[in-house]
This record gives sequence, C-alpha cells and structure tokens, in this order.
Amino acid sequence: MTTATRHLLGPYEGLSIIGAASALGAPFPGNADAPDALQRSGLCERLTNAGIHCVWSETLRPLDLPEAATDMDARLRANAAFAQRLSSHLAALEAGRFPLVLGGDHAVAVGTWRGIGRRLGSAPGLLWIDAHLDSHTADSTHSGNIHGMPLAALLGLGHSSLTEVAGPRFDPSRVCIVGARAWEPEERTRLHQLGVRVFDIDQIHRRGLPTVFCEALSIVRGSDGQSGFGVSIDLDALDPAAIPAVSCPEPDGLDPQALADVLLTLRNCGDLVGLEIVEYRPDLDSGGQVARWVAELAQAALGPGSYTLRERERHHGAGNYAPLPAVFHRGEGVWLWDVEGRRYLDMMSAYSAVSFGHTHPRLLRALEDQARRLALTSRAFSNDRLPLLLERLCATFGYERALPVNTGLEAVETALKAARKWAYTIKGVPPGQATVIACDGNFHGRSIAIVGLSSNPQYQAGFGPFPPGLQRIPFGDADALEAAITPDTAAFLVEPIQGEGGIVVPPAGYLAHCAEICRHHDVLLIADEVQTGLGRTGRLLACDHEGVRPDGLILGKALGGGLMPVSAFLADRRVMDVFHPGDHGSTFGGNPLGAAVALEVLALLAETRPWEHAERMGERLRRHLADAHLPCIRAIRGRGLLIGIALDPAIAPAAQAAERLLVRGIATRDTHGNVIRLAPPLTITEDELDHGAEWVVETLASFVA
Repeated sequence: MTTATRHLLGPYEGLSIIGAASALGAPFPGNADAPDALQRSGLCERLTNAGIHCVWSETLRPLDLPEAATDMDARLRANAAFAQRLSSHLAALEAGRFPLVLGGDHAVAVGTWRGIGRRLGSAPGLLWIDAHLDSHTADSTHSGNIHGMPLAALLGLGHSSLTEVAGPRFDPSRVCIVGARAWEPEERTRLHQLGVRVFDIDQIHRRGLPTVFCEALSIVRGSDGQSGFGVSIDLDALDPAAIPAVSCPEPDGLDPQALADVLLTLRNCGDLVGLEIVEYRPDLDSGGQVARWVAELAQAALGPGSYTLRERERHHGAGNYAPLPAVFHRGEGVWLWDVEGRRYLDMMSAYSAVSFGHTHPRLLRALEDQARRLALTSRAFSNDRLPLLLERLCATFGYERALPVNTGLEAVETALKAARKWAYTIKGVPPGQATVIACDGNFHGRSIAIVGLSSNPQYQAGFGPFPPGLQRIPFGDADALEAAITPDTAAFLVEPIQGEGGIVVPPAGYLAHCAEICRHHDVLLIADEVQTGLGRTGRLLACDHEGVRPDGLILGKALGGGLMPVSAFLADRRVMDVFHPGDHGSTFGGNPLGAAVALEVLALLAETRPWEHAERMGERLRRHLADAHLPCIRAIRGRGLLIGIALDPAIAPAAQAAERLLVRGIATRDTHGNVIRLAPPLTITEDELDHGAEWVVETLASFVA
C-alpha cells in the first residue's frame, strides 16, 4: 500500500499536534479536557484528509493541581511550571515539524510562544485573535483568572513566575490583537503604552475582517521576514451564537466562517512558525459543532496551497482536463473562495449544475437529513424517496414516467436506448436499422455512442469506430431535418440552445417547426435540457419559449442542486414502457440521497419560480454588455442567464479573456467559437450581477486599451 505525498508546511515536513491540557488559568476545569476531546473527534483524520500530514505528538498535563482556593502566588507558580514544561517541549521539537498547540486555557500561551521563540532563537511576531486583551498582571486583574495575563507575560510584564518562563521576550511592535471587544481600562492603557496594535471589533465592522487581517499580518511579519510569526486563536473571539463552547463568551464576535476565510491567506506564508487554538470547552459541545470548527480553522490555515495541489493533480491525474489556475476551497451563494482566500464571482455555475447557488441551506438540510438516514440500497430494492421523486418529476414536467440516472451523459444514453427500442417495437423499424439524428455543434456528452454524434474532431479522434445509425444536420435548419428523416429514423435529439457549441440560439420558431416535422413522420423529438432546463433560460424549460412539449425530456445538472449527480429521462408510457426489468439500470441511479436533494430542488422551483428572475437578470446583463460598445465583442447571445459573448479572436482570444477574468475575480470559461460563457447561479442579486458585469466589461476593455 502506498501513501499520499506529504504536504510541506513552508519549510516544514509535517505537522505535530501538542495538547496543552491545562485549565490552571481558567475559572472552569473544562478546558483541560479539550485536547483529548479534539483527538477523539477525529481532528487528525480531518487534517490528513485535507492534505496535511500530521501526527499527535503528545498531550502535556499539569503535574501540580492546586486547590481552587489556593492563593494567587501558588496558582501563578503552578501555571508557570506547566508553561515551562510546554516551552521546553516545543523548543525540543524535532527539526522539520510545524507545531499546532491545542489548549487548554489561554494561559498556556506563555509556554507555547516562549518555547517557539527558543526553537527559533528569537521571538516571532504574534497575531493574537481574542475577544479579550489578556494583558492583566497579578496586580491589575479584576477576576483573578490567570488566563487573562499571558500576553502581558510574553511582553515581559507581570509576576516573575510567568515572565521568567524560558524564552525570548516579545517585541510589542510586532504583536497585534484582532477581535477584541471586552477589556478593562488598565489593559488597554498598558498595551497602548507598549505600542501593541489592537484591532477591536468596531474596526472590524467598519473596515472588514479581510482588510484588518491583512494589515495585522503586515505588522506581525515585520520588515525583515526572518524571524517568522505565529497565530494564537482564542475561540472566544468568535460569535458565541455559532461557537458557544468557550470559557468566556462575549456577544458580537467574529463570524467563524469569515475567520476561516482569512486564515486561508496563511497558506502562502512560508514564515508562519506556529499555530495555537485555545479555550475550547468540550463539556459545552455535546453535538461536536465547535470541535468541527477547530478542525476547520486549522485546515484553513495549514492546508496545502494552489501550487502544491495543482502539482498533485498534474502528477497523479489523467490529462483530460486543463483547468484554469485557481483551486477552489469553498462556495457560498454566487461566490467561490480559493485555497489562498481569494474570492470569485461564479459566472459559470458548474455548467448550470449550481443554479441555486453554492451550499443552499435547504438543499444542504435535505442532503444532511437523508445522509443520516439512508444513502444507498441499489435498485434491487425500493427506497422511500425515489417514488416521491418520480411522482414529483412527472407532475412538474407533465410526463407519465421518469427514469432516474446519475449524470447527463447517462440520461442521454438512456434516451437513445429508449428511442431505438421504441423504433423497433412500436414504430416497426427493421432490426438494426434505426437511426438517430442530432445537430452539428451539439454537446450531449462524451461516451462512445454520444461522441459518434459529435461534430467536434477532438471528441472523436482516436475513439472510433462508433455505433452505426448516427447522423447530423445543421443546427437551426428545420428543412435539413425534414430532408434527413427516413422511415428508419427513430429520433431527433436536440438542445433547444446549444451550450458548449457557443451559446447558440436557433432562429425563432425552429423548435416548434421541428416538433411539427417529427409528429408528421412519427419520429421522437428528444430535448436535451441538461444545461438549459430548470429555469436557466428564463423559462422552466427552454422548450417552453416556443410552447414545445418534446416526446422525451433529458434533465440533469441543476436537478442535483450542485450537491449530487442526479439526472433523469422523462417520457410517456408510449415510449418508456419499452423498458422491462433488466433492460437498463444503474446502481446509484435513483438513490435515496440524490432523490431527497432533487425533491427539494423541485420544491424550490415551484416555490420561487427562478426562471422569472433569470429572465430579468439576463436582460439586465445583456444590456450592460451591449451598452459598453466594446470593439472586441462580435455578438451577445443567449436567453435568461445563459449568455455567450462572442469575441473577435484577433482582438481578444476567449481563452486569454477567461484567464484575465479569473485574475479580476470572475470564474468562468471559454467555449467553442471564441465565446465566453456567462451563466451565474439563478439566485444572483442585482448588485452582484451589476458588479460582475462591470468587472467583465473592464476586463474585456483591457484588450483594446
């Protein structure tokens, strides 16, 4: 058995986790159980699955546990003794290991950062993320809790037992506090006199966490970049509504997801020398929610960066894709974040699969609820979600039967099989003679049979021979369809709008005329609405623009809500009843997990009618683009929120335009015919769309500047 390539953390070979199981400085004992609880929660496994090679090095525990009523000097000495042991452990950590310290209360920070300073030979800069300033001394403390003193001790102030823990004193000009919102006047005055920069919660609300975090990084990293910097996260910096299991919760804290997003920027910091996360209270975290956030914060800060991940993909993956140079980590609504924390407006929606936006809460709820109940049985048995989905599909789209599969390609193959068997058993075509007609410029998938219908030479090169009985005609030419039909023609397979072909809209009346021709010749009209269906083009189905009801309907992508591969072929009994048990099947097709998500998608469709919003937003986007009068734009075409910008290749090659758009924060891709695709989630707001249009116009204008 081989193991995955290790991710290097800057100059380090891997991650060593050190538990600091001390609550000596806190008013509650629960912090002492935090490292063990985090280890049981699967923290190491989560980090490993995120590409971080880690080992749990050791969990240190206090050797001396003074009584609660013990005087301050004794408690300070006990804290100092533990801090000294932690400092020595970190100082002796083997070369090539990156330390992640998990408390415990925040008093352990004295040992953490003095020990890391000893390891480095000098004190690093320190980014202290905390609701409190932790800068009391034994003389100024109001509560008598020692976890309110560690930063002062690191700066050389306070009781000698803490300040004399082995290790260098920290330079206040390279220490920043982020997220503070509760302190006593003595602390703020002390830090001001020392020159420690404090970014309180009011500044964060006013300026935004990304801006504040960036400025704080520039301070703690210093000008020479030689001594490195560390990050200490007290979980009470976060909003207790989301992170309740902490020692001293304070209202109006940082959003945990916002903090995770900015921590992603640390992946590019080769001078990061240590991370500490403290003040977790497992006794208040019965559901494990906060333990998951600890893992999420550690992953965000310490996970592999774009270069490492792209190299792994290049080295281990087949070369059948050439992705643009961004590695996405998270999505929410219409936005994507890469692994370094850069944000992008998603103007492609995974080829329409993410029509309801990323991580839609209702779709996530449906997925999570069903995943906890039942995910898969195979079609050897019935499940309690598939019948409901089949019924809802038929009712929504007006067909008598539906056949569930996973991918759009499978749904197209299913439709082709149904059409051929229908031709032989119902229409009376002689065995082996049935033909299927498609259009030039089509994209129905990349299986052997489907690429046999393709006009793209690359899709066919090296993959023949292809099945017989497949032919093509020009797209948008109904007369060509009439001329191509013979008594052996089983079906006409067509996209109402060609997506991969360059967002090509056929002439008005084309689809209706084709439907009439097919009815006249007893040929099945099969509409591939994998990319165009479910509201994308300003109607529930793109066929609805011309009032056409095809004999067979292929759905996919958006039907899975961007969470699961769910597709379906729909038809009336006249077509679908040609299938008998054993004729066709799929282990995962119709699985209860996918069915539950698709049911929620159909419910959202009925409740929100997103095609109406798509039509308005599409008109708005096309107007923005047209009003720019850019010489590089030859045509703007499409319907609803499926829009293609045909560019003049002599001015703006579409592949280069896609790369420049990515740099500008627009995630999309070029397609055939030197076309840029714009197809954001149907949930996009006017403001988001206007910003996106502005960025697209500015980027395309740069080609003629």
